[in-house]
Amino acid sequence: MCLGIPARVVVREGDTATAEVAGVRRSISLSLCPEAQRGDWVLVHVGFALATIDEDEAHKTLELIEELGEAW
Repeated sequence: MCLGIPARVVVREGDTATAEVAGVRRSISLSLCPEAQRGDWVLVHVGFALATIDEDEAHKTLELIEELGEAW
């Protein structure tokens, strides 16, 4: 199973960005999602932003992921 994690782009530098989720910042590639800008929410899988998503959808997904973590 593949899992994409919503993250907010906080810094964009060319085809790379710093994205943040739950206070953790990571460097990601925007090569598959070149339209993403600072402040956008993106779906990240193995260090690549796959798509931009809206903020409400990002929060809903993060809540579901948190619930899954509590179930384990």
